[in-house]
Amino acid sequence: MLIALGVTGGIGAYKAVEVARGLQKRGHDVVAIMTASATKFVGALTFEAITRRAVITDQFAPGDNADIEHIALASTIDLLLIAPATANIVGKLANGIADDFLSTLYTATRAPVLIAPAMNTQMFEHEAVRKNLDTLAARGVRFVDPGEGYLACGWIGKGRLAEPDEIVAAAEAVLRPEGPLRGQRVLVTAGPTYEDVDPVRYVGNRSSGRMGFALAAEAARRGAIVTLVAGPTPLEPPPLAEVIRVRSAADMHRAVMDRASSADVVIMAAAVADYTPAERVSQKMAKDADTLTLVLKRTPDVLAELGAARLASGSGPLLVGFAAETEDVVAHATAKRVRKHVDLIVANDVSGADAGFDVDQNAVTIVAESGVEPLPPGRKAVVASRILDRVERLIAAKPAASRT
Repeated sequence: MLIALGVTGGIGAYKAVEVARGLQKRGHDVVAIMTASATKFVGALTFEAITRRAVITDQFAPGDNADIEHIALASTIDLLLIAPATANIVGKLANGIADDFLSTLYTATRAPVLIAPAMNTQMFEHEAVRKNLDTLAARGVRFVDPGEGYLACGWIGKGRLAEPDEIVAAAEAVLRPEGPLRGQRVLVTAGPTYEDVDPVRYVGNRSSGRMGFALAAEAARRGAIVTLVAGPTPLEPPPLAEVIRVRSAADMHRAVMDRASSADVVIMAAAVADYTPAERVSQKMAKDADTLTLVLKRTPDVLAELGAARLASGSGPLLVGFAAETEDVVAHATAKRVRKHVDLIVANDVSGADAGFDVDQNAVTIVAESGVEPLPPGRKAVVASRILDRVERLIAAKPAASRT
């Protein structure tokens, strides 16, 4: 989701940097809007580095068409969050004053608005400020109450900006009603593995990692704490709690097995190599023969190990596997689900050029104990959402306490 983070001129502005980072870790995109006063406390470059987006500081920046940019942004954001919110910005919003980008954006957007006030105790308790806060509350604006403690002005009392974790949690509560994945620890694998033959050559496959990345991003959007284990892929991962880069099937096996015991859900979307060279040659092999014979050995089957461990212990994470097939797709996936003792198998036909590996479209069938459910073809982000709908139904039917 896209969140506009408004930062105004208070000492608490430095905390807004951690707010931006926390929102990204939950899978959100953040665009920062700074008032002129805010830039006196924190540099715009700091927010640009964190959000990887240009920071909006001037409503009428030359050449940027910024005088109407607030309209374009107003129609695309999912939340307007202002932290810290000074008495000045609260007064502007309550009284319809739109004399800078942030206040103009407020009047133009119909997205939910969340405000984290921060100011001197006496200011916070002043009748005019209380009236303005009441006016905004009556319009549906939500608030993260300031904390009590030692203030920058030397006073002790209520008015300090809430802690970043509190603000991020409040934003999540606005954007995401409580759902089965919220707070769950989800481990997702994505992409191919490369099995090195020598320092130059490797055995690999055409997986791009798009499906796994889409699943990780969607799980984060639903409030899950997501760890992504990604094979070699040029894709930029979404903002997540943890991203682990691996190369070989052995690397992926190690990374997954080290983390699976603390996961509530494991989704194995990676195209892990079934075989790897029995020996890796230390020097580049010379091209001096018409034929070359490679001896391959089986790689660890991560999903099967997880399924067997869960069967033996009677507890463990909910398991979702993928089956990339070119024929008898559903039959092969059904057999795989039973053989590996997993909850869901997502079967995808990779025989065509318009879906599956290395494209943005996918056509899959979900195979579960309850039956087979073909999903309509669509973009991988949409397919990911539908897969996680099924995962959430399983979580709701079988609470985490009974699995872990």
